[in-house]
Amino acid sequence: MLNKLDGMVKEERYELIIKVLENDGKAGYDDLAIKFGVSPDTVRRDIEQLNKMGLLSKIRGGAAVRSILPFAFQDRAQEFNGGKNVIALKVQQLIASGQTIFMDGGTTNCAVATHFPVDVNIRVITNNIALLPILSRFPKIEIIVLGGVYFRELEVNAGQLTCDNIAQYVADLYLMGACGVDDTMGITASLREDGEAKQAMRRAARKTVVLGSQKKLGIVEFFKVADLSDVNVLVTELPSTHHSLDPFRSSVSQIQ
Repeated sequence: MLNKLDGMVKEERYELIIKVLENDGKAGYDDLAIKFGVSPDTVRRDIEQLNKMGLLSKIRGGAAVRSILPFAFQDRAQEFNGGKNVIALKVQQLIASGQTIFMDGGTTNCAVATHFPVDVNIRVITNNIALLPILSRFPKIEIIVLGGVYFRELEVNAGQLTCDNIAQYVADLYLMGACGVDDTMGITASLREDGEAKQAMRRAARKTVVLGSQKKLGIVEFFKVADLSDVNVLVTELPSTHHSLDPFRSSVSQIQ
C-alpha cells in the first residue's frame, strides 16, 4: 500500500484522511503517516489545510471529526463522488478573498462550493439554482443569482436574459463545468442555451478554469463553447502528469 501512496497528489490524501476520520472519529499524525507512507510533517500540513477548510478539527497530536459545521461533515465528505471531491479540493488553491467568481451549472461546481473555507469572503455570480442552498450556508459569500428561463434537467437559468445579465459583470475567475472536453474540438455543451451562458461568462471573466472529470475527456457535445486556447486552467481528478492529459498540454496554459 505504501508504494501506491508514495506518488499520490495531496488532494487524494485529503480524501483518505476524511475517510479515516469518518470511520474512526480521530487519528494521530504518526498513525496517518504510516498508513499513507509519508512523513508526519506532510500529514500535519494536510490536516492544517483541511482544518482551515472546515472539514475537520485539529487536536493534540492529530485530527478529529468536526461535528459543528455550517452543514454536516458527512454531507461535505460524501455528497459527491471521489473524483469531484478531488477536483473541488484542487480548485480551492485558486480561490482568494475578495474575488468575484462566476460559477455555472453542474454538480462539480456544487462540490467546489461544499469545500469552500467556512469563513470565505467572496462574491459568487451564478445561474446554478442547485448551488444556492450550499452557498447560503456561508455568511461571508455575496450571492448574485442570474435571471432567465429555468431548465429543470440542468437546474440552471439560461437564455438571452441570462446572457444579458452576465454581460453586466466582470469576474476575476470563471469556474466552468464542462459537458465535453476534447483536444481537437475544445469545450462543448449538450444544451445550446447553457452553452451560450458559458460563452458569456468566459467573455466577462479575467481567468477561465474548466472543471473536467476524467469521464468528460474526449467527449464532444453538439454545441461549441470555446477552444482549448481560451482556457487558462484545466482541472481534473487525475495527477497533472497523467498520460491522459498529454493531448491537452500544448493548448491549455495550466493543468492541475
